[in-house]
Amino acid sequence: MKIFVTGIAGLLGSNIARRLTKDNEISGCDTFIGGLRDNVPDCNFHEIDILNTKALTKAMDDCELVIHTAALPYEGLSVFSPAIVTQNIVGGTVSTASAALANNIDMFINFSSMARYGNQEPPFTEDMPTLPQDPYGLAKVQAEEHLALLYKLHGLKYITIVPHNVVGVGQRYMDPYRNVVAIMINRLKQAKKIIIYGDGEQKRSFSNVMDCVDAIERIIESKRDLTEEIYNIGPDDNEISIKELAQKIGHYCEKYPHFDYYPERPAEVKNAWCSSEKIKHDFNYNTKVTLDQTIHEMCKWIDRRGPEEFDYALDLEFITEETPKTWVERLI
Repeated sequence: MKIFVTGIAGLLGSNIARRLTKDNEISGCDTFIGGLRDNVPDCNFHEIDILNTKALTKAMDDCELVIHTAALPYEGLSVFSPAIVTQNIVGGTVSTASAALANNIDMFINFSSMARYGNQEPPFTEDMPTLPQDPYGLAKVQAEEHLALLYKLHGLKYITIVPHNVVGVGQRYMDPYRNVVAIMINRLKQAKKIIIYGDGEQKRSFSNVMDCVDAIERIIESKRDLTEEIYNIGPDDNEISIKELAQKIGHYCEKYPHFDYYPERPAEVKNAWCSSEKIKHDFNYNTKVTLDQTIHEMCKWIDRRGPEEFDYALDLEFITEETPKTWVERLI
């Protein structure tokens, strides 16, 4: 099968593409805003923006499946930079879908976000309403709505995938706005304190990227018609507080973590994790990689590459009294 992967230099896109190269012909695109050049697997690669519909249409020629992982996944930053995040996620998804339609592509796998569920009581299930709390979550929901409409209008079949917080080797660890595990490791490797927003008791669930890849591979290989289905993917019952996460990371970095506390970030959900019971039932899916294994692998990988200064590639569109000081003064 000829498969096109957007965001192919990112953590998810690169690992999905690498796994699928065994039995498929892979093409993909990226701009390296959120990905790493050395993540790109051996494939037909195009350095183009997903907002460039004309170029994307040409790049997708003869493809049968699109896996859309490209996004600016900046949930917290979206509160202060809503324009660029919304343009990328909503506009980028519609542009990618338009290119798929122009090429008569059979199926579109769209990666959404747990942010679609907002501040509801976890674990989140697929039948819960969408109640986003920030521009990023809203953009993800709007992208889903566009796909639903394009299916009704033009028959573009699509599936929505909702991962937990995805982590693993290949993550852009020099990004100051996202990827809490990678940020903590990178700071500890530079003998810096761990930054905690609020009291550190907020809880999250983390998914190793290879467990996400396994889910996508099962879905594709099943050849089932899953049009309009939504699947949460990731582990169950592994939620952890941010302070506990920092202690665990300190163990594998062999550095006792010290903390700098800052006010809570606006619109940040206190507790967020999903239930994966649906995909377990439908595909006999189970995660295999523990959080401890993931952190250990990431520590070793960042050791090999070397810690790096944080890269503020995106600017804040506006600043208010609630904008985190760590971003305004670039303290991360």
